[in-house]
Amino acid sequence: MIPAGKRAAVVRALDDEGVDYVVTDETSGREYTAVATFPLPTAAVEPVLDRLREAGIDESTYTVIVAAETVISRRFEALEEEYEADAERSGDRISREELQAKADDLASGLGTYVLMTVISSVIATAGLLLDSPATVVGSMVIAPLIGPAMSAAIGTVVDDEALFRRGVRMQVIGVAVAVIAATAFAFALRSLALVPPGLDPLELAEVSERLAPNVLVLVVAVGAGIAGIVSLMTGVSATLVGVMIAVALIPPAAAVGIGIAFRIPRLVIGAGVIVAVNVLSINLSALVMLWYEGYRPQRWFREDEARAAFLKRAAVLAVAIALLSVFLGGVTYESYVASTTEADIRAAASDELTALDAEFELLDLTVERTGTVPPLKTDRVVIRVGTPPGGTVEGLAPALDDRIESVVGGEVEVEVRSVTVERA
Repeated sequence: MIPAGKRAAVVRALDDEGVDYVVTDETSGREYTAVATFPLPTAAVEPVLDRLREAGIDESTYTVIVAAETVISRRFEALEEEYEADAERSGDRISREELQAKADDLASGLGTYVLMTVISSVIATAGLLLDSPATVVGSMVIAPLIGPAMSAAIGTVVDDEALFRRGVRMQVIGVAVAVIAATAFAFALRSLALVPPGLDPLELAEVSERLAPNVLVLVVAVGAGIAGIVSLMTGVSATLVGVMIAVALIPPAAAVGIGIAFRIPRLVIGAGVIVAVNVLSINLSALVMLWYEGYRPQRWFREDEARAAFLKRAAVLAVAIALLSVFLGGVTYESYVASTTEADIRAAASDELTALDAEFELLDLTVERTGTVPPLKTDRVVIRVGTPPGGTVEGLAPALDDRIESVVGGEVEVEVRSVTVERA
């Protein structure tokens, strides 16, 4: 809608851009004198809107952007060719205004947001305790987490403080609600004996995956943040990408709740670190991606403020991720040391058994490691050996102990359990 006194400037701006337009008189009031309608290629939306702002069309006027299925016009094809270079550079990138509108659309009301988060968290908790990957995946589909995660990043780069604050607030609320709901549900299941007595959640594969996070969780979170922004910029289904973001947040948040309900501190710490790292990484990757794609505030004089906010918030996120990554790196290193140590012990034990008696068979081997700071110390090794009928294992434990200690490079308690193996 063209305000009074701006008609000539708007028409001149559209003519300069080579845009076909239709201008009709507006008779509903004196504030607006005409309505201009014109088709644009996707790549031309933002530069043309910038040109119209210079002509006096700002946020106080009505500007409606709608998607056209098809435009049949030779002149429109010429306009597309004119902006072809921009289109190749930016792909199907939408304008800043459209991006903000999409972020607003993704942010549901607080009541709906909390309810859907509770439902998602409860289903995820049930899936973890059932050790059912399908149920855990189902919980992610309904998690409404993509909107807040993207809103905070978009609010930063376009200098929309209200959008940024709402995104941060909703993320904090979402994570807190997910953990509280999972804790309450898991505690109720345990108190009402709806799970087998003596159930150890750490024996469930779906839960144990969240016990010792490594640096690979960063890949999931960073990929989710980038995919979320790309989905908004290009019109890819945000629902599908929202599942990816939920993958990074809902199951570990549910695992934290299970750890609290079953009083397993190391599960709370391990899964809690995953949640924190994923939230921070999603926000940082989305923020950097938006800035890289060239999104900036509407007014040029606010770019410095947006740049300062971007650098400050990106630095805070990066430092927090780096600190948490120390924990992830330690866990990753410990996993590597534990696996290589076990492989070396297994090979040494097998060689020693073969040297002592060709009929000895290594059936099973368990390595117990203790300590607080990675790498942990190999403390105890339990070996189950298969022996032939009438075979003797006298002196086997000391021999294996000497061989294993030479591999480990320190004192290790070795326990040997023999099992008579008879084959027909």
